[in-house]
Amino acid sequence: MFKIITPFFLFIAFFSFTASADFKKGFKAYQNKDYRTAHREFLEDANKGVEEAQYNLGLLYEGGLGITQDYVEASRWFRKAADKGHILAQYNMGLKYDLGNGLLQDYKEAVRWYNMAAEQGHDLAQYALGIMYFEGLGVNRDYTKALNMYQAAAEKGYMVAQIELAQMYYLGQGALKDNTYAHMWWNIASAYGSQVGQKNRNIVEKSMTTEEISYAQKLAREWMQANQ
Repeated sequence: MFKIITPFFLFIAFFSFTASADFKKGFKAYQNKDYRTAHREFLEDANKGVEEAQYNLGLLYEGGLGITQDYVEASRWFRKAADKGHILAQYNMGLKYDLGNGLLQDYKEAVRWYNMAAEQGHDLAQYALGIMYFEGLGVNRDYTKALNMYQAAAEKGYMVAQIELAQMYYLGQGALKDNTYAHMWWNIASAYGSQVGQKNRNIVEKSMTTEEISYAQKLAREWMQANQ
């Protein structure tokens, strides 16, 4: 099992038709890489409690874009947005507690924030939560819950989760050993370009019958057709 550290920079898309003039100016400035202006405009809305602006402001501090990089200040703005239910801010709070980035490392708090984002359907949060359950970080080790979280992220197309899910089926961790499902998920990851998925799929094939391989391939095709 390996841990993938995902970067914080998940800038939100501009979609709100009711966004203020400050937010629109800030977003346009960000697109133009005028980060000082973006900071000024986002700050206006962030101080008014607009969670999208608070989240974006956190990203500017996290990356040192237009301002001095400040992980603590980034955490403060992420927390404000996360408390309002902003899914990406919740995920970033989980990362910050997980990595000890701008906050004291606290795996229990990391789990709490990951769980909030995971419940809203965030695939990276689901994957991260799977790691926490697999490793027993901030929670009791629970392979079944780890598998369920990997499954949720894998179903959304997250390739790394697909690889880990296949590994758990292959080893019988959190579920009965099942080479068919291991082959299926490694095959899907391989189709997305994973060399690890391709290599492991070829390995598990050596212990499968022709009929089992054919069925696993059928499952993979059906999943990919349904998730195009």
